[in-house]
Amino acid sequence: MSKLPDLEGLAIFAKVAETHSFAGAAAELGLSKPTVSKAVARVEQRLGTRLFNRTSRRLALTDAGQQLVERAARILAEGEAAESDLAATSASPRGLVRLAAPMSFGVRWIAPILPEFLELYPEVSVDLHLSDERIDIIGEGFDMAVRIAAMPDSSLVARRLCSIARYVFAAPAYLKKHGRPTHPLHLSAHNCLGYAYLSTPDTWRFTNDSGEEAAVRPAGRFRANNGDATVPAVLAGVGIALLPEFFLANALREGRVEKILTDWTVPAGGLHLVTPPGGPKPARITVLGDFLAKYLTRSDWSTRK
Repeated sequence: MSKLPDLEGLAIFAKVAETHSFAGAAAELGLSKPTVSKAVARVEQRLGTRLFNRTSRRLALTDAGQQLVERAARILAEGEAAESDLAATSASPRGLVRLAAPMSFGVRWIAPILPEFLELYPEVSVDLHLSDERIDIIGEGFDMAVRIAAMPDSSLVARRLCSIARYVFAAPAYLKKHGRPTHPLHLSAHNCLGYAYLSTPDTWRFTNDSGEEAAVRPAGRFRANNGDATVPAVLAGVGIALLPEFFLANALREGRVEKILTDWTVPAGGLHLVTPPGGPKPARITVLGDFLAKYLTRSDWSTRK
């Protein structure tokens, strides 16, 4: 005998007892009459006893059936209730969403808009996890992640929201003191500030409109695993940094920092919403994804406070 109970067979037995008919149970369950009969027979064989006395006109529970029917009915009711509750949760926004995002981007652009989301969906809770490390969303049980990267092929489902350009930045004071590089290879003579979570942090790659390529291995006196941590050093004129544009968009607008090597470009990153693979998503995940997409599909970060 299997160690697992035949829950399907017990539920079908309960429905037959409720309707007093194999045909009636089959109609309510959307099964064929032979399937219902086989399920009940399977339970009877497993238990070694008859559950119904059958005649051409009447179906009655045996003593063993009377002993079993109440518990079997509870199994059926619990199963129906569980499916109903989960279906309701999936259909209407309700429950917890675990969301992962990069630290600085999350603080700047996600945390400020979440109060509006929570107001719109009072039955949804959000657990926001901020880290610049690449999160294993499946292994760590996250429902969704915001990522700034070129997405490799994977089993994850990625929804691209917009591009995020990367630029080489320097403060006017630094350029006045150390000169303005006009070619990427000139960077080898400058103090370059490192950001560990660029896609290729140890190599800065450039191209220009002529198709020329250049690769530089930056060296400097400061390196951090968070882009915001490099911003004070850039603004203070300590060195040159390659960063996603949103880190210094406001400082650029205010003239406290400049883009350099503007005849050259570096590969842009994409802003993505990433979810685990699978079937339809619960409504709580769908509405949060749509809400984030509404606010994060514009790439002009300089217009944002």
